[in-house]
Amino acid sequence: MDKYIDLAEDNILKTYNRFPVVFKKGEDVYLYDNKDKKYLDFLSGIGVIGLGYSNKKFTDSIKEQVENLLHTSNLFYTEEIGTAASKIIEVSKMSKVFFTNSGAEAIEGALKVAKKFAYEKNGKDDYEIIAFKNSFHGRTIGALSVTGNDSYREPFYPLLPGVKFAEINNISSVKELINTKTAAIIIEPIQGEGGLTVADDDFLKELESICNEKNILLILDEIQCGVGRTGSFYRYLEIGIKPDIVTTAKAIGNGIPVGAFLLNEKAAKDSLKPGDHGTTYGGNPLAGKAISTVIDIFKEDEILKKVKSTSLYFEEKLDELVNKYDFILEKKGIGLMRGLKLSSDKKVGDIVKNCLNNGLVIGTAEGNVLRFLPPLIIDNNNIDEMIGKLEKSF
Repeated sequence: MDKYIDLAEDNILKTYNRFPVVFKKGEDVYLYDNKDKKYLDFLSGIGVIGLGYSNKKFTDSIKEQVENLLHTSNLFYTEEIGTAASKIIEVSKMSKVFFTNSGAEAIEGALKVAKKFAYEKNGKDDYEIIAFKNSFHGRTIGALSVTGNDSYREPFYPLLPGVKFAEINNISSVKELINTKTAAIIIEPIQGEGGLTVADDDFLKELESICNEKNILLILDEIQCGVGRTGSFYRYLEIGIKPDIVTTAKAIGNGIPVGAFLLNEKAAKDSLKPGDHGTTYGGNPLAGKAISTVIDIFKEDEILKKVKSTSLYFEEKLDELVNKYDFILEKKGIGLMRGLKLSSDKKVGDIVKNCLNNGLVIGTAEGNVLRFLPPLIIDNNNIDEMIGKLEKSF
């Protein structure tokens, strides 16, 4: 194990403080290190491995695609990307899609759509975007510009101009920032890195209403909370709103690096044109096959139905922990995107290390929050096992 840790430390630019574990394989909801120690995974690669490790339907599909065709370019058509596009449009109920390699790239594309839409509308170039405090949208310059956490932003100034930050679930704070320059409002329906704070349904509906009234584009970042994590394929479908742009990634590829931004008819019609945007790898045949297969498995295995059922039991067990331990201040999140906010005398980083020692993988979020993003295929027994390991780690 030390050999591979040393190789990484000697050669990889240190932008992560990694835990001293070398994972070698995964099966179902478990990871194994290269000493064959078994870990229950309740982080799923930060919400990526929704269908679990070594899902046979998924791996067989990917193996077949690897043997046939990995890449051509976006100068040509492939069966895989056409099929993937039709399937993601069907489940999202949007109108058009642009495939990327990651969530951050999807955010960058969404911002370009918003700026081009405003430019096509009025021809000016000084448009503003409203984002939210404690939000996280990625680490590229555009994504950082709309991320509401100064610790991520400050070392990289100047960022994109014209970004203002409102408070989630405070509609007055949004209205105060809107003016004739406002091109878009971007929000996570559930803040991931920011501490598992949920945007209220009524708040999101009012944002939609304001955007429609003032011809401002509403961008929903569903990179972490989308693809089944809350019990619907995307959170906005459950709420009953229609955003102008949606960003997606993580679980839509189940481990294959993919992302996308989706547009409604209005945003697609009057924004990006040929030559305005591009990608070398985005939407290649392997990515297309991964996306199509994930969507197929969701339907065949009734993943959303399982998430809704399991979420109820998960919530019940987390409530029991809140009632049992004084240092747990509150339960956060919804569905299988959950958090426990702890008092300041309990350091979440220490608990995560204890969990690893006890064979459990979980994460953290801002505000001294323990974060749980398990594979969507977990069952009640997995939840019971997690609770036992977590309490031991406390």
